Amino acid sequence: MTFDTIKHLRGRLPADDNCVKCQDLTPIITIDGPTGSGKSTVSRLLAKRLRYHYLDTGAMYRAVGLAIRRAGIELQNEEEVAKICNGLNIRFIHEGDSTKIYMGNEDITEAIRKPLIDLMASNVSALDTVRKAMTRLQRKIGSQGSLVAEGRDMGTVVFPEAEHKFYLDASLEERVDRRFQERKKKGESISRKKVKEDLIKRDYQDMNRRLSPLKPAKDAEIIDTTKLNPHQVVERIIKYIGINLKYNGQQTTDY
Repeated sequence: MTFDTIKHLRGRLPADDNCVKCQDLTPIITIDGPTGSGKSTVSRLLAKRLRYHYLDTGAMYRAVGLAIRRAGIELQNEEEVAKICNGLNIRFIHEGDSTKIYMGNEDITEAIRKPLIDLMASNVSALDTVRKAMTRLQRKIGSQGSLVAEGRDMGTVVFPEAEHKFYLDASLEERVDRRFQERKKKGESISRKKVKEDLIKRDYQDMNRRLSPLKPAKDAEIIDTTKLNPHQVVERIIKYIGINLKYNGQQTTDY
C-alpha cells in the first residue's frame, strides 16, 4: 500500500508481518474508544487542524466484513478469509471535509455503514487472520507520515509507541442518543431501544474479544465527551499535546 499525501490512500496488504516496525513510525496520535464516543468526528477535525493524515481503521474492518459477506464465506474458513484480506484493494479519497472509501472501483462509503455490517465488522475484527493483516497494513500506513489513527486498538496494539494516545468515552445514554440521531438522519426507521441493544452488543463484543480487546492504553489520556462537542474535545487534545493553534472553521455540536 502506498500513501499519497494529498488526497489518496490506496493499496493492498503487505505480506510480511515485520514490514514496518513500531520504532520506525513517524509522529502518530492515536484515538480509541467505543461506538458513539465521538472518536471519528474528533479524529477528522484534529487531523484537519494539524494537517495530519487521518486513518479510519473502523472503515477498514467494515470493508473486510462487507467483502466476506458478499463472497458468502463462513468466518470459520480462515483460509478463504485470508485470501479475501490479501486480495482486498482499499482506497480512501479525501475531498474537503468528507472521506469516501472505495473497494476496487466501487464506492462503499454508505454500504459499510449499514447496521448489519457494523456487527459484521466486530465479528471479523476478532479473527486472528484479519487482525494481523489489518495491523500490518495500518503500520505500513503509519510509516508514511504524521497520522491521526482512530480505532479500538490503536494505542494498545497497532501503535503502542505512539507519543500521544487518547481514549474517548461517554455515558451509555449519550452514546445511544448520538447513534440514534445519526441513523435517523440517514432516514432509517429504527427505535431508540433497538439502537441501544445494538450498541450494548457491540460494546460487549469489542471489550471481550480474545485478540486486541477495546480498552484504554495504560498511558492514554482518557476524555469523557458526554458534555463536550467535537471542537471542545479537539481543543482539549491540542492543549494536552502542547500545540497552540487557532481554529478558524465553523462550530458544530454534531458527532
